[in-house]
Amino acid sequence: MPGSLEPLDLGVQIPYHFRCPISLELMRDPVIVGTGQTYDRSSIDSWVATGNTTCPVTRLPLTDFTLIPNHTLRRLIQEWCVANRSYGVERIPTPKQPADPVTVRSLLNQAASESNTRHARLSALRRLRGLARDSEKNRSVISTYNAREVLLGILFSETNANSSELNLESLAILSSFPLSESECLLVSSDPDRISYLISLLSHSSTDVRVNSASLLENVVAGTRSPEHRAEISNHDEIFDRIVGILNYPLTYPRAVKVGIKALFALCLVKQHRHKAVEAGAVEALIDRLADFEKCDAERALATVELLCRIPEGCTAFASHALTIPLLVKIILKISDRATEYATGALLSLCSASERLQREAVAVGVLTQLLLLVQSDCTERAKRKAQMLLKLLRDSWPEKSVRNSDDFACSDVVPF
Repeated sequence: MPGSLEPLDLGVQIPYHFRCPISLELMRDPVIVGTGQTYDRSSIDSWVATGNTTCPVTRLPLTDFTLIPNHTLRRLIQEWCVANRSYGVERIPTPKQPADPVTVRSLLNQAASESNTRHARLSALRRLRGLARDSEKNRSVISTYNAREVLLGILFSETNANSSELNLESLAILSSFPLSESECLLVSSDPDRISYLISLLSHSSTDVRVNSASLLENVVAGTRSPEHRAEISNHDEIFDRIVGILNYPLTYPRAVKVGIKALFALCLVKQHRHKAVEAGAVEALIDRLADFEKCDAERALATVELLCRIPEGCTAFASHALTIPLLVKIILKISDRATEYATGALLSLCSASERLQREAVAVGVLTQLLLLVQSDCTERAKRKAQMLLKLLRDSWPEKSVRNSDDFACSDVVPF
């Protein structure tokens, strides 16, 4: 392996020993394994996580998976970054050390023990919250010690109107963890616990409201029982409060992300979708559609399609001037899933209104659909597009797509 410097596009050369032997990238958190070799922490973690038990360079077995921070090398890399900042090289931050399992276990015991003072328990929870926020690795370590069970016990220990700081700190930590099916059932099967979480959606603190919405989404999405999901979505004001979170300013991106996840989970319960419409979900979705990131946009469009399947939803979307233009524009723009959901929503809307058919044709839906059926999009999306083209047959303008070469060579069967 060469020991010289390798040129980069940056116009600067990274010393070979500053590169991780696995990723060949500049190391940000160099650690030493049992064989004495140094790797970037994220790279060696991924190597081990995929089932490898040998050192990538020496091929010797790794009998001890303890990773020791290489502070000396990390400082040298940081100094090199500073020396080369004129080339656009940014200094790597000093990494936070992963949570120590012994410390995590001690903090959980301290937080769970009712014999400790409230201040001591709160201090332990705050330290756990900081560790959970730092990295996925830390959250994995915390989960190892039945943390969710402990935190759920603290969260629901006092479910009165005046929630204590202990409750709210445990809620904040829980909102960053996925719950198991049994843990979701533990919450969803208890009306008092659900009512308590819903009451927190109107808490004076924005963080508390968002954390509660996140945990509720987790519970609804992870509950298999249709009856329990229906009971949750039937609660008074839950849709109003979730839509309220979805309408938060874009300066609070986590609220928007949590809001659309929670709204989608609740709208999977068909019998209560009308409550989402009554709460203003249609306006919120259309007004925010252009602001969502890819994954959130897909979930938002899936929610739009679900709401278009009920009469109240169709009527509300039809009355919004931007609905049809936005859905047509989205086709083939964001992702295959987004295209499928947008096409499905258009199919439902145009099936319910000839006016919307003419509007869709006027804003160029025919071209979009013909491109879709000839693309590599999903088969479901193509079927929806073909059904929509057939539906729009009477709305085509004279001497248009019907007689075009594009239509003749498309996958749509003429009719």
